[in-house]
Amino acid sequence: MYKCLVTGGAGFVGSNLVDALIECGDEVVILDNLSTGKRENLNPKATFVEVDLRDLEKIKPHFVGIDYVFHTAALARVQPSIIDPVTYNDHNVNGTLNVLVAAKDAGVKKVVYSASSSAYGDQKVMPLTEDLPANAISPYGLQKYIGEEYCRLFSYVYKLPTVCLRYFNVYGPRMVLTGAYASVIGIFGRQRQAGQPLTIVGDGEQLRTYTYVQDIVKGNLFAADSDISDGRPINIGQSTEYTVNQIAAMIGGPATNLPPRIEPRRNLCDSSLAKKLLNWEPEMDLPEWIPSYKKLLNI
Repeated sequence: MYKCLVTGGAGFVGSNLVDALIECGDEVVILDNLSTGKRENLNPKATFVEVDLRDLEKIKPHFVGIDYVFHTAALARVQPSIIDPVTYNDHNVNGTLNVLVAAKDAGVKKVVYSASSSAYGDQKVMPLTEDLPANAISPYGLQKYIGEEYCRLFSYVYKLPTVCLRYFNVYGPRMVLTGAYASVIGIFGRQRQAGQPLTIVGDGEQLRTYTYVQDIVKGNLFAADSDISDGRPINIGQSTEYTVNQIAAMIGGPATNLPPRIEPRRNLCDSSLAKKLLNWEPEMDLPEWIPSYKKLLNI
């Protein structure tokens, strides 16, 4: 049994990860300021501390005695970061730096950092492999990449074992359906539930890779248990891709188009490195899950 700390453990990915750790018999501490996480997502068997990661002195005591840190907390999504880059930077960069400092000082065994495929930005080469240079086209993408670089630096300079997992468009139970933090699958589900047309940005031919949250959770567990400790990024994503128009067709109902915005046209994941280093492969593909999603929403 290990003692694990999950930042953002009341959020979408974090709460699913907490559940898996507790099921494995681990002791879990959750740090979350509930800015985007929800109390109803909290596992009652975990120890919950309501605290902001930007306050280093308040978070440091909770890292003492911890074996593994899973840093899933962040202000997510691209468009809100474009509107408010300063607040996003404060949470995503300074918060991550504080987590690494606290982990270093406490002597934890490893930090597993939730990175993002948004670090790739708009690439000409597909599929996306970890040896491609970062080319972020949003403050969020840049901030998540800076977090990767801090992990690498802390492994090199301070000998803190770290690993960075680049997620690709996560979906599944507890994903956000409303507000600025909702993904396209969440937005379409809510709109269909409300009898509204599905709002497709641009021509809807943007291609995306979508990854089931339980596959993401499995990637975190495998990364913690692996020998990888140098802060390197590893893609954790499905290798199938769908257009936004195809997602809309899966959800069903009328649709309307909105003006285009700054975003990559494609982000096809190559997860062969995860297979090689972590023995990780995704199990769920989006079309298999959509029927249960529609049943849950009664649409």
